[in-house]
Amino acid sequence: MKLDDVVWGVLLAVLGGALLVHVQGFPTIPGQHVGAGLFPGLVGAGLTACGLILLARALAARARLASRGGWIRLPDWTGSARHTAGFGVVIGVNLLYLLAVDRLGFVLTGIVYLAALMLVLRVRPLRAVVLAVVLTLAIHFCFYKLLRVPLPWGLLQSIAW
Repeated sequence: MKLDDVVWGVLLAVLGGALLVHVQGFPTIPGQHVGAGLFPGLVGAGLTACGLILLARALAARARLASRGGWIRLPDWTGSARHTAGFGVVIGVNLLYLLAVDRLGFVLTGIVYLAALMLVLRVRPLRAVVLAVVLTLAIHFCFYKLLRVPLPWGLLQSIAW
């Protein structure tokens, strides 16, 4: 799907504006002229500026080319059932991760996540499951042990290492 640059310009400008409004509530650092909101505020200002520039250019181009098509154009792959199912699986596993990781835990959710993606990419089922288990455990080790990121254990809390 291709969104028209007018849509992207508006989305970027709104996102940047929302970020600018949000960082106003960030605390200040005593004795400093800058606070915690300085860099996020710069990012918000940059997003807003880029969004407005993109919007202005897209509207100018639209005026020059009267018939460019609609605001949203679907690519050719949306006619393929396999590709559309793959897109649905990508969205689905991300929603699964967001909704289930605290309850199931990172390890179980990660295995399902990676296995589903590999199966959509036509990896052989046994290889997909083995790779999903090995890669999930490797990712867990890197984040949990090396980087000390507190990943949820969920159902495996009783065997947490």
